[in-house]
Amino acid sequence: MSKQIRIADATLCRENTSFSFKEKLEIARQLERLNVDVIEIPEIANVRADILFARTASSFVKSAVLSVAAGSDAKSIENAAAALSAAARPRIRIEVPVSTVGMEYIAHRKPQKMLEWIAEAVKLALSKVPDVEFCAVDATRAEPEFLAEAVRAAVEAGAVAVSLCDSAAEILPDAFAEFVDTVVRDVKVPVGVRCENRNGLACACAILAARRGVTVVKTCVDGAIVPLDTFAGILRECGDRYGFSTALRLTELQRTVKQIRRISEIANDPATAVHAENEQLILSETDSLSAVVAAVTRLGYDLSEEDQKKVYEEFLRTAAKKTVGARELDAIVAGTALQVPSTYQLVNYVVNSGNVISSSAQITLTRDGKQLSGVSIGDGPIAASFSAIEQIVGHRYELDDFQIQSVTEGREALGSALVRLRCDGRVYAGNGISTDIIGASIRAYLSAVNKIIYEEEQS
Repeated sequence: MSKQIRIADATLCRENTSFSFKEKLEIARQLERLNVDVIEIPEIANVRADILFARTASSFVKSAVLSVAAGSDAKSIENAAAALSAAARPRIRIEVPVSTVGMEYIAHRKPQKMLEWIAEAVKLALSKVPDVEFCAVDATRAEPEFLAEAVRAAVEAGAVAVSLCDSAAEILPDAFAEFVDTVVRDVKVPVGVRCENRNGLACACAILAARRGVTVVKTCVDGAIVPLDTFAGILRECGDRYGFSTALRLTELQRTVKQIRRISEIANDPATAVHAENEQLILSETDSLSAVVAAVTRLGYDLSEEDQKKVYEEFLRTAAKKTVGARELDAIVAGTALQVPSTYQLVNYVVNSGNVISSSAQITLTRDGKQLSGVSIGDGPIAASFSAIEQIVGHRYELDDFQIQSVTEGREALGSALVRLRCDGRVYAGNGISTDIIGASIRAYLSAVNKIIYEEEQS
């Protein structure tokens, strides 16, 4: 009988790569289709954006466990729980350093205090979700006695899985297997490993650890740990001989990895992103109404026949001067489709921001002649502004896309903002122009909100 090795993919946790909202969603979709067992998300940093991403991913990640890191403090656990509120299979990963150096300089805790925190953190996480994993960071440099105590404290507190992280990559595969064996023998819950690949030995460490009882391996596409495609190839080629199997859809592996690599290349090079987007969707004035409508549908819009005609007329005017890509088509839809009466109108806004204060926004709108105000704090002035509008409207919408670009040149240049909101499966776009980019963003968000409200009232 073969032993299934579960794959916990950490591509979304890659350091030194800044994925956009849409890129993260696409990577999560690809991993779900590939049938990885766990999709790992890093600790919540940008509360608004990261929680929104996790909740959006929860709408289609159903078979894989959705795992969010936490453990630095109680707030990180609260944020992780909020992010996982809609997940079908939620998990919180309590990630803490267990080496002497890590505890002292990263966690600022003494060994006894760390043991107490591990138990407290696991219990707090379990009060939010039923699945909690304890990750011993820098485990191979920890004192063996302390590592055993840390794992025991986590399991006794209720952790349903344990992972050992070789953060230093200073141990050879056979020694790593021996190290893992000492933990696996004493633990009654599944044990996983996360091996750094700086010396090219991560796959060897992981597969030898699997032979000693490890059942979960953390992988990544082109990251610093076990490469997903290489490790999956080992399971495919050597699985029968050594009794290993995997739930991965191996026939789709190379296609999926190539797709994720392409997304990563775009994320690392904004110029490539624009080129790739335009390469995927390029229209000219010779394209028919049906072709333009199909392109608009690909972008996520569902337009009425009247709006389709308006968009096509504006498209022809634009296409007479230049080729039209996804960004141009987005702007055309935002500026011409579903033009509705303004339920909410902007009166004024005051935004405070700086490198030593939290960004805040106070926005005043009118509806039916009455002034309504909202005040909010956010991670940046634009996030605070959007949150203040949501406070007034009384509803939080899913932010599908947000773009800023210059319309004119010079010190007094006009800035254009495009906001795409998703509501009940439909996408609504708003466009705003101002010499103040924050003002343009507020107007764009408000435009999209007005379109949603108008549609709701009409239906």
